[in-house]
Amino acid sequence: MMKISGYSKAVLLVVSFALLVIQVYPLVWVFISSFKGPNDFSGDNPLSLPSQYTFDNYFNVWSKGNLGTYFSNSFIVAVTTIVLVILFSAMAAFVIEKMSFKWSQSVLFLFLCGIMIPIQVVLIPLFILYNKIGIINTLASLILPQVGFALPISIYLFVSFYKYISNEIMEAAVMDGCGVYQVFWRMIFPLSRNTIVTVVVMNLIFVWNEFIFANTFIHDLKSRTIPVGLMDYIGQYGLTDWGATFAAISITTIPTMVVYFMFNKSVISGMTAGATKG
Repeated sequence: MMKISGYSKAVLLVVSFALLVIQVYPLVWVFISSFKGPNDFSGDNPLSLPSQYTFDNYFNVWSKGNLGTYFSNSFIVAVTTIVLVILFSAMAAFVIEKMSFKWSQSVLFLFLCGIMIPIQVVLIPLFILYNKIGIINTLASLILPQVGFALPISIYLFVSFYKYISNEIMEAAVMDGCGVYQVFWRMIFPLSRNTIVTVVVMNLIFVWNEFIFANTFIHDLKSRTIPVGLMDYIGQYGLTDWGATFAAISITTIPTMVVYFMFNKSVISGMTAGATKG
């Protein structure tokens, strides 16, 4: 194991602490600002602490705004998208890696090419297509493209994990009478726990905060998700209710933070599985 000198340790600690402050400070500032009153935002120092802590911003956001509807829509989109991504990517990766056929690597390459496609270039074609089939202003117009864009990297993570599952275990299961579907659902899929958690957490953050599709395909107030709904707090001539905005942001970041801190060890294991085995 490589030895690190005391001076190097001190430098690493200082750099790590500086990065931690840079990453965490904006979240702390938003959370503290959500307790400020209107007079605090009219002051000259935006970084000052609240003169008096108040929960009025949270009460107004939840009772007077549509945050509950936006929260519900984001929850439906996130859960449906992630379930579909897990099912499709796990099964596709199993076929590519464990049921090797002549063009399996070419199929994997085609999937990975999807990583290089920017979201912006598909907005107009998708808008025309969704308008023709009548799913504009529905949650389906948000779920379908996000499933498509999440599949390439998810398939890659599952393929990387399946490489290190022994084929002999599958052959033994087949000799005991298991079919292909039983091998996948009873053996391979349960073994993929860390990879599944990694895909869930990674996609949850992107889907929960997705703005471009929601702003393009959704115009109905009842179908809005949280990122677009936050624009409700920007009034005429750009006047913004900062207290309500910071309270709404604080509420909407809680689900992703809870999920990440609950499963961060499994995420790290899933992300490094392909790099440390073999």
